[in-house]
Amino acid sequence: MLMKWSCLQKPVGFFLLGVALICHPTKAQTPSIDTLPRRIYVENSEKSSHVQGVAIDLQRGHAYFSFTTKLIKTDLKGNILASVPGLTCHLGCIDLDPVSGKLYGSIEYKDDAIGRGILKQMGRELGKRENTFYIGIFDTKKMTRENIDAETGGVMTTVFLPDVVKFYEDTVTVGQRRMAHRFGCSGIDGLSIGPQWGKTDGKLYVNVDAAIYGDLQREDNDYQVILQYDPDKLERYATALDQAKPHHNGPKKADAYYYVYTGNTEFGIQNLEYDAHNHYWLAAVYKGKKPQFPNYSLFAIDGTRKPVKQTLRGFVPKQKGRVLTLAEAGSHHVESGVRGWPQAIGTTGIESIGGGYYYISHNGRTKDGREYCDLRLYRWVGTADRAFEEVR
Repeated sequence: MLMKWSCLQKPVGFFLLGVALICHPTKAQTPSIDTLPRRIYVENSEKSSHVQGVAIDLQRGHAYFSFTTKLIKTDLKGNILASVPGLTCHLGCIDLDPVSGKLYGSIEYKDDAIGRGILKQMGRELGKRENTFYIGIFDTKKMTRENIDAETGGVMTTVFLPDVVKFYEDTVTVGQRRMAHRFGCSGIDGLSIGPQWGKTDGKLYVNVDAAIYGDLQREDNDYQVILQYDPDKLERYATALDQAKPHHNGPKKADAYYYVYTGNTEFGIQNLEYDAHNHYWLAAVYKGKKPQFPNYSLFAIDGTRKPVKQTLRGFVPKQKGRVLTLAEAGSHHVESGVRGWPQAIGTTGIESIGGGYYYISHNGRTKDGREYCDLRLYRWVGTADRAFEEVR
């Protein structure tokens, strides 16, 4: 099970860290910044899409990178220690519980342009496939070598999310219009573990974003929709992956749904990350295009504020939901009431390491076509125009 957060410090003789901080402390604590690498660089040797998410385990000196169809584990110098390739899906945002060594990730198998594009890129057959959404659970302690088979290697299990399938496949009537996808849901992506909304410590929960399509023609898609799961319940359904015959072992629905009013964005929250320094849930997005919104690239949800049941804007017929509050930080767009930052950073990976410091992904492609992640160290500044500045 996921443990309660704690500020544990212990000596380690790895990479000159001296003292290492277990990630996600209850009370934000500053790691020994002088000993941390300013950059961690890794390339994916296989043809893939860009890096989707990152996670850091300072205590053990490990970093994790989701390259869409492959999970890579490195040391803090970027040397590859282990990998799980061969996923014919979209492995998105990832987050680590360093106490248990379990890494959680959002997984999509979709019969759409993205899903078919992944198969084509991997040289796989483009036949009809079932729309399937999972939370993936990787046992990172067992990731000890490269090229571990995702299905038979014993390091990965998955939990089926039937309510996300329903959101994705449903059609809804809004006013007089019939539209595909409830909430405009495209699947799932941003994922993070943290305390219950309104609390700063205690039991951890897994929160995953029902990624919303960018669409200017509807008004029921201006919220980020977050699904919450008790990790102990997830464990009851965790099943080995079979990509040829997708299993349907999972809870009937999420433990709770939450809504965050940001204005419509492209594919919802790309990366979600809980930050114990500010008690913010940071949401990095591909900015939206609706002219009535500021279309920020980064939002901060105030984790100290309990959800408030409200009538959701733009829903016809009316619908109520538990609404989360954006933090009073960043730029304030008075007309919409939305706060955030124009700083386009974090969509391919962001990890809070304590004390207001973060590793944030910069992605790209080498001349010979290999995708890379250049993970850089940042600190929080929180001014109106930018949330972070790089540590040189």
